[in-house]
Amino acid sequence: MKTEKELINKSKEVSYLLRHKENFVDKNGYASVINVLERTVLTAENLDWIVDNNNKKRFEYNEDKTLIRARQGHSQTVDVGLKAIPSERVPFSLYHGTTSANIESIRKNGLLKMNRQHVHMSHDKETALDVGKRYAKKEKVLLLEIHAKLMSFEGHKIFRSENGVFLTDNVKPVYIKFPE
Repeated sequence: MKTEKELINKSKEVSYLLRHKENFVDKNGYASVINVLERTVLTAENLDWIVDNNNKKRFEYNEDKTLIRARQGHSQTVDVGLKAIPSERVPFSLYHGTTSANIESIRKNGLLKMNRQHVHMSHDKETALDVGKRYAKKEKVLLLEIHAKLMSFEGHKIFRSENGVFLTDNVKPVYIKFPE
């Protein structure tokens, strides 16, 4: 088995293949486990470790473990079976981490999915800030509070993936509480 550090690095390769590699996944986001193993030079045991130990639980197998997919974050159109949450079950607030370099654009346009299928939001501040840090170079990381329940009551669909990430098509500036 590869070292833990090597497997964490390989998990980024698996993530890229399952979320962004054109013509690698089917319409439901699944790829053949054999294709993933061949492409990444991993063993089945290594891939199991990545699926089981990914801190964000990004990946899932089908029932017989012949297929694997990312639960969200795709830049290509796939249907991972997300169902909108009923408004009464949507949290009052959700959070999104970003950088100070993006704040003026967000104030003007809101949160846009850009090259992804959805805008990602978290139920807790710490996770949102951690996500924002991934995109920060020298900029300050900022926490945006999203008025999710109001969005939902006003007709915007909010989804929750199996690993707890909240998703939506976009977030208009009126639903965002900006840091002062």
